[in-house]
Amino acid sequence: MKKSINLTAVFIPIVLAVGIIGGFFIGKQVSKSSLTPEEEKIRMVMSLIKSQYVDEIDTDSLLDKTIPEILAMLDPHSVYIPASELQATNDDLESSFGGVGVMFQLVNDTVNVIEVVAGGPSENVGLLAGDMILEADGKPLTGDSITSDHVFKTLRGKEGTKVKVKIKRKSSAKPLTYEITRGIIPTNSVDAVYMISDSIGYLKVSKFARNTYNEFIDALNTLASKGASKFVIDLRGNSGGFMDQAIYMANEFLPAGRTIVYTKGRTKENETYAVSDGSGHFQNSEIAVITNEYSASASEIFAGAIQDNDRGVVVGRRTFGKGLVQNQINLPDSSAIRLTVARYYIPSGRSIQKEYTRGKDGKYELDIVDRYNHGEFYSRDSVKLDKSKIYHTVGGREVYGGGGIMPDIFVPEDTTEYTSYYIEVSNHGLIQKFAREIAETYRPMMKGNKTLEQLERIIPRDNALLTAFVEFAASSGVPARWYYINKSKGLLLNTLKAFIARDLVGYDASIQIFNRRDKTLDQALDELKGSSGK
Repeated sequence: MKKSINLTAVFIPIVLAVGIIGGFFIGKQVSKSSLTPEEEKIRMVMSLIKSQYVDEIDTDSLLDKTIPEILAMLDPHSVYIPASELQATNDDLESSFGGVGVMFQLVNDTVNVIEVVAGGPSENVGLLAGDMILEADGKPLTGDSITSDHVFKTLRGKEGTKVKVKIKRKSSAKPLTYEITRGIIPTNSVDAVYMISDSIGYLKVSKFARNTYNEFIDALNTLASKGASKFVIDLRGNSGGFMDQAIYMANEFLPAGRTIVYTKGRTKENETYAVSDGSGHFQNSEIAVITNEYSASASEIFAGAIQDNDRGVVVGRRTFGKGLVQNQINLPDSSAIRLTVARYYIPSGRSIQKEYTRGKDGKYELDIVDRYNHGEFYSRDSVKLDKSKIYHTVGGREVYGGGGIMPDIFVPEDTTEYTSYYIEVSNHGLIQKFAREIAETYRPMMKGNKTLEQLERIIPRDNALLTAFVEFAASSGVPARWYYINKSKGLLLNTLKAFIARDLVGYDASIQIFNRRDKTLDQALDELKGSSGK
């Protein structure tokens, strides 16, 4: 594909990131120039502390503590990265590394998990987005003295080594403990690709990494070769990455001359404009984009470009609301700052950056929790839309700015089968443990080209599988409560089969099974099928 879109590539680290969700940045080196009065004032204060303060002070350490506080007074995404962390944060979208496979941010001196890497070690044992990591190997990961650098060093490590973490989860009154075996963190961006029907293909994109567009176009071509003329693009849980990858992906579906995204800053160098060049191979394909509250940044650029250009339907829940652009500026001591230099705007002209208050008040970071408590996950009427920020798509439909992208079709979170029994076995990681045991039992029977169809022919039938799991859970300390088990039966069986399939066939197969009971996906399919009556 000819890439005539002129926009500098910008990105954030996705795995084990430092206090950022779904942003992007441009790197550059700080320039040397004559000092302003303010800079001279800071230099003089530091010089006086170093030469005259009553006690000897490590001014480098003092600066490392002071700079983050200064940046925190600006916005939630301007951050300082000490030299010791810079390499780790920049590596995450570039290559594989050993670790536990989570993205976190420090909120109120606590490690908050905001993304669990698909197919990674933490997902394998049952960690979830929203968990708070309290301890690692018996050592606390909370308090004023905890830094992102310390968390990196604690959670990362050689493949095969273990770390035991204690976490707090909103569905459990007591802390939960998991032992995670570190592994090579998967770097693929397109996690699942398969045909849902004769004419509809499905793609799950987990992040926007350096090679995402190439993976994406390969997946589209593969599905098209199998007869797909319509596509579901699942961006749930995708917290962003390289901005240019989202632009190239949107360009595949748009006719020439359509705005994709633009940025505005105080200086010309931070103003960019991306317009489709008409070279996309799927301009006539019907598409549905699925989002949720963890879809951020580059995900919002893609979904916004599709929605504002009336190019497809967006289904699911309101996105995160990240519309600030950061420059990474490297400092002389090999540390760096990521400074917000612009806002990005999607085609209708709206900024989707949610509101924030300058200064560190903690409300911004807890916004998703507030949405949950407010009932937004379960009712469209509970979504707080700023009706004063009305914009229009190219076809004249009303859309709103000021806080993420509201989907065209809202689908509430489905908790009808979430019983106390299901929550308890999930919190203890028993579904994953049992699935691994079943997988080892049946692995010798999986020969040749391993397929989902082959697996489903050999694993136990539903009642036998459920009974075996209930007995396993009881032996692990969770007694059988058949009223709740029967109420959760469909969910339990589907989840068990998905994790067994992941171990024996692959992550793609597990997604296929999860999707069989996914009401949001069902709604997206109804929209696509309804458009042609098929």
